[in-house]
Amino acid sequence: MIGAKGSRNRHGEGRPAEREARPEPPVSAAWLERVALHYLDRYGASSEMLRRVLARRVERRCRSRDESADTHAGLIEETVARAQRAGLIDDARFAAARLARLRRRGTSTRQARAKLSEKGIDAETIAAAIADERQEAEDRVETGADEEADTERKAALAYARRRRLGPHRPPGAREANRERDLAAMARAGFPYPLARDVIGGDADEDL
Repeated sequence: MIGAKGSRNRHGEGRPAEREARPEPPVSAAWLERVALHYLDRYGASSEMLRRVLARRVERRCRSRDESADTHAGLIEETVARAQRAGLIDDARFAAARLARLRRRGTSTRQARAKLSEKGIDAETIAAAIADERQEAEDRVETGADEEADTERKAALAYARRRRLGPHRPPGAREANRERDLAAMARAGFPYPLARDVIGGDADEDL
């Protein structure tokens, strides 16, 4: 039976059952860079997302060393700045890619703004991403590559399709669930006139 008080070695001397954990190495620029590269190799990120990840890792390491994490704030900022200069993170690029992904899932402009803000994207960059999205949609219509320039309407149609609302319900259940579907569209951030058109429209309107 393994006892909690220790055991005997070949000389008959006692030894502790568990070795005292060694403290982790100190925070360094090289270590932070390795953490950043490992994270960015796996995930797309904004500057603020990387900053948060580094801050959590520094906090954890400093806690194991009984040190204050605040002293490394400058080192975190330097690591984020190097990643920006190297092109590993670009908030405008991240915002555009994430916005496109959200739109495909049927996310309204209002909720898209909120979700991008949660990722640490500033209001100016978000506004620019939405403006660029609108311009690209208009350009596609002009070249005949698309029939719909209203990105908000396209997102609403995608949301109704994904949630099986309105025209995507079984024929007998559509009218009975009309108010519930409108409420779902409202909670998703779509304006009432648009929600009413989508819920009252035909399934073949979806793009």
